[in-house]
Amino acid sequence: MARISIIGGGSWGIALAVLLSRNGHEITIWSALENEIAMLKEKHEHRMLPGVVLPDNTVFTTREQEAVQGKDLLVMAVASSYTRSTARRLKELVENNQKILNVAKGIEETTLMTLSEIIEQEIPQADVAVMSGPSHAEEVGRGLPTTIVVGAGSRATAEYIQNLFMNQVFRVYISPDILGMELGGSLKNVVALAAGIADGLGYGDNTKAALITRGITEIARLGTAMGGRFETFCGLTGIGDLIVTCASMHSRNRRAGILIGQGKTCEEAMAEVKMVVEGVYSAKAAMGLARKYNVQLPIIQQVNEVLFDGKSADQAVKELMLRDKKIEVSDLPWPEEQ
Repeated sequence: MARISIIGGGSWGIALAVLLSRNGHEITIWSALENEIAMLKEKHEHRMLPGVVLPDNTVFTTREQEAVQGKDLLVMAVASSYTRSTARRLKELVENNQKILNVAKGIEETTLMTLSEIIEQEIPQADVAVMSGPSHAEEVGRGLPTTIVVGAGSRATAEYIQNLFMNQVFRVYISPDILGMELGGSLKNVVALAAGIADGLGYGDNTKAALITRGITEIARLGTAMGGRFETFCGLTGIGDLIVTCASMHSRNRRAGILIGQGKTCEEAMAEVKMVVEGVYSAKAAMGLARKYNVQLPIIQQVNEVLFDGKSADQAVKELMLRDKKIEVSDLPWPEEQ
């Protein structure tokens, strides 16, 4: 049995708390929001996960000291926009080499840093790992079969976390490619907005297949330019996460995209979804990285123009379709060139 704290009281953190409780671990849930902790104490379930019940022995707290001290693992499950501020709150309490597992997805717009880089900058004494993959909270909380990846700086840390989480319905792989995992998990949210926009416009399966396929090409193009491994983008944290986020109505990014495609503004769509739409926050950062590494991201660029520049969704699709003619895979030789 391990002593584990979930840092953040959102639906993903609660789903993981239920999973870890089923695995026999001692769980503490921390949130900076007193009303959120009060709700969880009273109901032992999150409003977004009805029927997914936390056990009676779960500890709920707003006190950082109670959440951090003496814990074997801290699971950082706050929205990406709160990762830095939350890490700063915990910094002085974290022991040398205490393990922190980040399970949120995003890129900081102002610094272009991944979330694990933010945590390492704010809490340099921590042993930071990440977890990513196709894993909606609604399904993990219900115990539906799910497969995911843990990335860490050492095999020992990755295997330790793998053993904490893995069970007959939650299969965990491990990887050393933290950067590739985080880029795949962050940028797929932007492509999922595009897939939702296409759905909102009334386009079909052909359109979505094209967006998913060309979307993972863009993600891999940028990710490998930054040092991520191509194989990572072909796996669970790349194409796997992209497929589930573009196809499922559990995806807040796809739902927001649908509303935008139907004519709502970005702000109106986020208000209606009533959850953090991470792709909106990662979209500008993705273009900042594209400029830094001199990489072309046509789908992600069009999403930015729809979100922030007032371009109509229909016009964005037309411009994607009418781009200059291209070769699909540029390094494949023609017979006469061999």
